[in-house]
Amino acid sequence: MKLYVGNLPFGLSDTELATIFSEFGSVQSANIINDRETGRSKGFGFVEMSSNEEAKNAMTALNGKEVNGRNIKVNEARAKEERPRQPRRY
Repeated sequence: MKLYVGNLPFGLSDTELATIFSEFGSVQSANIINDRETGRSKGFGFVEMSSNEEAKNAMTALNGKEVNGRNIKVNEARAKEERPRQPRRY
């Protein structure tokens, strides 16, 4: 199951995110989303757990938990919405 993790501290790494969730089971992937232009964290990411049970336990335990001074939000990830491509403005 894939989880959305929001309100992340901007200095957190993918590895640190995986470590936080590994307490609740096997983490298949942990990715923090970065801005394309600046390379800075956007403050959210995704964690994929091996089983739905592990993901639900992590979601229950970690939603609202403080990580480096920020209360993170953990929800089940939704499918990405298809948006029409906007022409680039220069």
